[in-house]
Amino acid sequence: MLVYRIGKEQYCNDLSGLGAKLYGGRWNRMGTPCVYTSQSRAMALLEYSVNIDLDFIIPKLSFTVIEIQDNLIEVIPMESLPSNWKAIPASSSTKTFGSDKLIQSSFPIIRVPSVIIPDEFNFIINPTNIDPSAIKIVAVEDYQFDFRIKS
Repeated sequence: MLVYRIGKEQYCNDLSGLGAKLYGGRWNRMGTPCVYTSQSRAMALLEYSVNIDLDFIIPKLSFTVIEIQDNLIEVIPMESLPSNWKAIPASSSTKTFGSDKLIQSSFPIIRVPSVIIPDEFNFIINPTNIDPSAIKIVAVEDYQFDFRIKS
């Protein structure tokens, strides 16, 4: 299966989860490394756009296309999520839930719904719990951000 992430060109080949470890995210506390990916380029772009301030967007970005193995994904049922998983900003219970899943699961990837479109999914990769041969960057594609998305 292919998943996608978008970001600065200098980080396109980085699957260490360092950014999420340093800053945290909806599904992880600071200190928990993970790599946020989405089921499509469009979903990755939407997630990026709602999570970054217009002043910090640089025009030249990259999509990283990553191949993952389906059997490594734990599908998290909607009814298992914290009741406030859609809260903005993300709740501490959601961060704890995701961090605990990433650390305790025998699966190195969790599938969670997007807050933007709950019928679409994000795939959160635990880089400390995955065999490097089970994840492969298959392409890096230049992307020029269209600022109409944020204006």
